[in-house]
Amino acid sequence: MLRVRFAPSPTGFLHVGSARTFIFNWLYARHNGGTMVLRLDDTDVERNTEASANSIFDGLRWLDLGWDEEYKQSERLALHCQIADAIFQKGLAYRDFTPAHAGDSEKSGAAQTWLFNPGMRDLSRAESDRRAAAGEPFALRFLVPRGSGGQVRFTDAVYGEQIKAADDIEDFALLRSDGMPTYHLASCADDIDLRISHIIRGQDHLSNTYKHVLIFEAAGGAPPQFAHLPLLVAPDGSKLSKRRHGPVVSVTTYRDAGFLSAAFINFLCLLGWSPKDDRTFMTRQELIDAFSLEGINRANAVVNFKEVANGGTGVSSAQSSAGVILSGAGTSRSETPAQSKDLYPEETFDPKAVWLNAEHIRALPVAELSAQLLPVVREAGFQITPEKMLAITPLIRERIKLLRDVLTAADFFFLDEPPPYDPAELIPQKGDAAMALRVLTRAREVLTQTEFTHDALDQALRAAAHELGLKAGQMFQPIRVAACGRKNAPPLFETLHVLGKETTLKRIDQALRIIS
Repeated sequence: MLRVRFAPSPTGFLHVGSARTFIFNWLYARHNGGTMVLRLDDTDVERNTEASANSIFDGLRWLDLGWDEEYKQSERLALHCQIADAIFQKGLAYRDFTPAHAGDSEKSGAAQTWLFNPGMRDLSRAESDRRAAAGEPFALRFLVPRGSGGQVRFTDAVYGEQIKAADDIEDFALLRSDGMPTYHLASCADDIDLRISHIIRGQDHLSNTYKHVLIFEAAGGAPPQFAHLPLLVAPDGSKLSKRRHGPVVSVTTYRDAGFLSAAFINFLCLLGWSPKDDRTFMTRQELIDAFSLEGINRANAVVNFKEVANGGTGVSSAQSSAGVILSGAGTSRSETPAQSKDLYPEETFDPKAVWLNAEHIRALPVAELSAQLLPVVREAGFQITPEKMLAITPLIRERIKLLRDVLTAADFFFLDEPPPYDPAELIPQKGDAAMALRVLTRAREVLTQTEFTHDALDQALRAAAHELGLKAGQMFQPIRVAACGRKNAPPLFETLHVLGKETTLKRIDQALRIIS
């Protein structure tokens, strides 16, 4: 049975490259009716943190793809040691008692890369056992076959046949001197035990695979099928780095900036993979149906985020603690809420990601989009009801690209008073302040007597425009600015209906005071 795994190390937040690896594994499993395994590779005790593990799970839960089985590598140490001992007992590994950073070492060729410590490979088993029994610390190293011209080879599903001379592979450690397994051993031991059939991971692991093939064969297991993914790189071609590029390479940054998980998945899939039919907008099911390893490209994929002069991104480290500024704390109910899009400016992100997000927003049923927008609005400090959010959503769906755009596209629905505006905005085109005053005065008289439904408002305000001898646009602009605080706003009658009669008349009164 096809079984794949995603094996992150909890040494930082969930990187966008790691998220793409998870997504590709998940899609391959679902396309082929296989099993998706999540394994936390947490044996690096010096670098692992609980906060990092929580951040990784936080990001994975947001992607909302799920997995079938879950394991922690740190709970499987006995298995790792058992497989290491089995390899040792076969004579395919040896104890290396060389102190760290001491003595000469064997090097090869012009590159002068380390291969092994002299005298350790040929140490007799009796001498090795004696020194180990005496308590002398040692690392357990794989006995790479040398001097016979042998090769280690495997066929990668993306990069094709890979070959390396065994003489150029160092005697890598299986167990450290403290008895802990190395990454190479633990990863392969778990893959064998969990019956992983396909290993899909980043291209930066390609060079490790020669060692892993040796471990699989020494442990008596057939190596799985390997598929290495092209790297994600910055606009300047450098590898995406948590240290250099900061929060823009973190999955939760996209979540906090207002991306839909479906849109983010869609975007990541198109970085290094293609459905071969020029599609860009794809639903989850469409991705499952289309995904194959044959569609993965070899060339690295560029994430076109914006870098600023200091070498970082549009998101500062202080801003990366998203949510603090968005909480609405310290924001008056009559002020514009803290604008989260300023935390993660739209231009920070790859334009294709933003475009795809807008497309996914427009494709969502109104009720589903409203349910996504409601917590964003409440997080900003506005206790809006689900019913009102549902009424607002169709008015702004075409006007937002990120979920948090709701706080600027629909702010006037949440505030007690409209955002501050230039009184000149109240003046109609080809009009003056006197015209604006006449419009608002008549509008107030008419709206007081009008039912606040679309058709009633349409009929009443158009009739009032005719009475005043004005074009409809000249009548509507002062009302729109008074109600919304700006000219560019959702359709007028639907907006007034959602605002309600009391709020609309109150705002027109405020505009009358301003224009007078």
